[in-house]
Amino acid sequence: MTPLLVALIAVCESVGVGLVGMVVLRLLRKYPVGYSLVAVVIITVYAINTSALTVVLVARSAQLPADLVLAVVLIAGAVAISIGLLLGRSVMNGSRQLAEATRSLGLKHRFQQPENLPSAEFAELARELWITSDKLAESRRREQAIDESRRRLVAWISHDLRSPLVRLRAVTESIEDDVVDDLPDYCRKIRGDTAVLSEMVDDLFELSRIEAGTLRLAPRMVALDDLISDEVASLDVVAGNRGIRLRASTVEPVAVNVDDRAVTRVFNNLLVNAIRYGPEDSTVTVDVRAIAGWAIVAVSDQCGGIPERDLGSVFDMGWRGDDQSTGDGRSGGLGLAIVQGLVQAHNGNVSVRNVPGGCCFEVRLPLPAA
Repeated sequence: MTPLLVALIAVCESVGVGLVGMVVLRLLRKYPVGYSLVAVVIITVYAINTSALTVVLVARSAQLPADLVLAVVLIAGAVAISIGLLLGRSVMNGSRQLAEATRSLGLKHRFQQPENLPSAEFAELARELWITSDKLAESRRREQAIDESRRRLVAWISHDLRSPLVRLRAVTESIEDDVVDDLPDYCRKIRGDTAVLSEMVDDLFELSRIEAGTLRLAPRMVALDDLISDEVASLDVVAGNRGIRLRASTVEPVAVNVDDRAVTRVFNNLLVNAIRYGPEDSTVTVDVRAIAGWAIVAVSDQCGGIPERDLGSVFDMGWRGDDQSTGDGRSGGLGLAIVQGLVQAHNGNVSVRNVPGGCCFEVRLPLPAA
């Protein structure tokens, strides 16, 4: 048996086993990388043994010269190791692709998921990075929306604070210059503007506590129907002065475990908004019901509805809509944001939808367990 034939047998056997191994490794892409590493070892050993066995069969003798066996082992081993390195390169390529994609997440703020990753671990890691990339993108969008809302809030609050301050300055200067004809009337104006400023400061303080998570509730069992009836009665005169009918339609007896001060503020804000922006000779209706473990309070008005594009922004800080021709100009756009924060602090939710002729705000509070 010539050395050339031995070398040819060793090379052909090793290459053939290596090609089969590449197919096997490609099939193992969906499995853990340990399977691929074991396959590479088996393929390398199998290539050496197959070459030696083929030489024995061709020579028809199990007793081969030592130099011939050594040549077979060296040639087959070199080829098998080369194939093993070639097969292992796919794992390194997958690692490099994943590293480049991770760097793109830091530079472009978006993860580009590589294709044809060599193992299930790499594929799972890529999926987790892709999910994390989406979460980071959503967080950035939410942060930008909050920043925009805060900038808008600061601009509106600055405007709303400036108006009463200018009036207060004008009134006090008039009093100082002794050009006041009706001092009691001027005092009423000062008291009114002071009340406006105090209300806005209270709203800002309440909203800051809600956002900071420092809001402290003192829940107790409250008859929600009585609370709503009292609030409707207290605002009846205010509604009448604007020519608006305020009535409770369906009021079922419902008891909830809530902080009555906070919940009273929720419904006061909703009712005052409905009265403030409702047209003259319209009706504001309040319904109280208990459905499927929830106490539901619906406040419906006839304001003409909210534009569809604004329905998702109603509870944002500083939102007051595009049309501000109605209302008394005393709102800093914080009332509905406070409503949402207080309701969520009670593990409830609040929503708004358009109804024929107006809109309906619906507050859901969990009923206590039986």
